Amino acid sequence: MATTQVPVERLSAIKLLRELPAPQLQAIERRCRWRRFAPEEQILDRDSDSRDVFLVIEGAVEVVNYSITGREVAFGQVKAGGYFGELAAIDGRRRSANVVASAPSLVAVMPPDVFNNTLTSNPSVALNVMRRLAHIIRTADERIMDLSTLKAVQRVYVEVMRLAQSTGGDPTIISPIPTQRELARRASTSRETVVRVLSQLVKGGILERKGRTVRILDMDRLRTLAEPDQDVE
Repeated sequence: MATTQVPVERLSAIKLLRELPAPQLQAIERRCRWRRFAPEEQILDRDSDSRDVFLVIEGAVEVVNYSITGREVAFGQVKAGGYFGELAAIDGRRRSANVVASAPSLVAVMPPDVFNNTLTSNPSVALNVMRRLAHIIRTADERIMDLSTLKAVQRVYVEVMRLAQSTGGDPTIISPIPTQRELARRASTSRETVVRVLSQLVKGGILERKGRTVRILDMDRLRTLAEPDQDVE
């Protein structure tokens, strides 16, 4: 972790704060600490008792946890313009997950009192936080359903479809595709399973892979394989 004196981007890049007037953004910025993190460097530990909120100015971070057997499970990725750590700032309890940088990242560390004061004095900010919390609940519900009804290989199928649909462009293309380790985190399975599943999908003519770009050639077939009642190995 490195301390940065002058931020490359300003807080107006953060979606949560975009509607705030410039003087208020400048006042918030003066209260923030700025930090740079290298890929795979830990930003937050779930056992930490800190209450700061982290604003992602550059790069991306992965929210992860560990099962009782030590397997990494990814809860989601926060890209530039997003934020994380708000739960501890709101309820005063310990962190609920670990956060690691998935790319070279610059974050602004906002003290909890600044975050809560911004929330209570700006209804638009409070509404945005509520929408994010609603999204977290919905995503958690989906993950619970996946773990309850799908086998490991099917969870990889589902993650491939989710990644394609989340790009905002061609819904059949993932570019760049996450690393095998990142996919395993997202699907709550092993890297070996991800390698085997992707290889099978390519051989079956369902996926086409060129470097870090993956194209889904047969979306209907992939959806069928991901159905809970499918007999897969």
